[in-house]
Amino acid sequence: MQIEVEVFTVNKRFPLTISRGTTSQTTNLWVRISHDGIEGWGEASPFNVGNPQSAETLQAALQEIAPSLEAFNPLQRSSIELVLTKALVPSSAKAALDMAMHDWLGKSVGLPLWQMWGLEPNLIAPTSVTIGINSPEGARARARDWLKFTDVRVFKVKLGNPDGIAADQSMIAAVREEAPILELYVDANGGWSLSDAELMCTWLANLGVKYVEQPLPRGQEKHLAELKMRSPLPIFVDESCFTSFDIPQLATCVDGINIKLMKSGGLSEAMRMVHTARAHGLQVMFGCYSDSTLANTAALQLAPLADYIDLDSHLNLIDDPFTGAFVQEGRVLPNNLPGLGVERRASVN
Repeated sequence: MQIEVEVFTVNKRFPLTISRGTTSQTTNLWVRISHDGIEGWGEASPFNVGNPQSAETLQAALQEIAPSLEAFNPLQRSSIELVLTKALVPSSAKAALDMAMHDWLGKSVGLPLWQMWGLEPNLIAPTSVTIGINSPEGARARARDWLKFTDVRVFKVKLGNPDGIAADQSMIAAVREEAPILELYVDANGGWSLSDAELMCTWLANLGVKYVEQPLPRGQEKHLAELKMRSPLPIFVDESCFTSFDIPQLATCVDGINIKLMKSGGLSEAMRMVHTARAHGLQVMFGCYSDSTLANTAALQLAPLADYIDLDSHLNLIDDPFTGAFVQEGRVLPNNLPGLGVERRASVN
């Protein structure tokens, strides 16, 4: 199979600030594999958790591994996965190739992946849309922007403000006042200490928040069990959980995990993570980085298996080069096209 890699840059409608910084633009990679006249597509996007993966690093890794994969065909996903793992290919690059092989498979048989797996899109939960760290007035404005722009049912509010938990409380209280009937989720991106997390979980429960994601920094997992014991809210982890290997040691410390294709290395590992999490009695969320419609539509193929959905990054792009997933009654849904169901937007050169 032949592999092509193309760089593309996308810009956010609303810049996003989390505890680690602000992003307004990202450079991602469009990966295409071709075999027997069929093309499969995947996406690799950078992230800076754990061992940071830049667009340059991902592009170099894909170009270096491509010659080693020419002798394979897209049906040999397990063998290819072994090659990628042995070569220490970064997880985002692995994700792009895995997506592309799944896309190729669906196109080869003329079926969307969700249908091949026997899943039901009508079981997909509403997606949250994200409000980044901001002033109370800025958060109100961002909530209004989202409400005008799309059919919003859930806000995920980023906390962990460097100015402290008083700033967090003022901001989310403003969001709650602006959207009194919407469901609220909170993601601190590891921005709290254990004592602040304990206080905030109790305070947020009284505000009607549904769960708290990654309250403690990556590397402080030993404190999660203590927090879970004292928190009235479910605790999810994101930065602390990359693959299925991370789940067993987290199982008694948290209530759920956030699966992202770029962290996991693709749909194959994401499926393993779902089953591992369920076997340990954990809830499952699907999330994203600064992914376009391509990667988020890929994640949606598995989304009926999740309790919570946070696949909104493509909704915040002003120049997304792809079409695929669509919004209906607050849910982001895959279409009926074969494979991932993603096409190139006609207006993009």
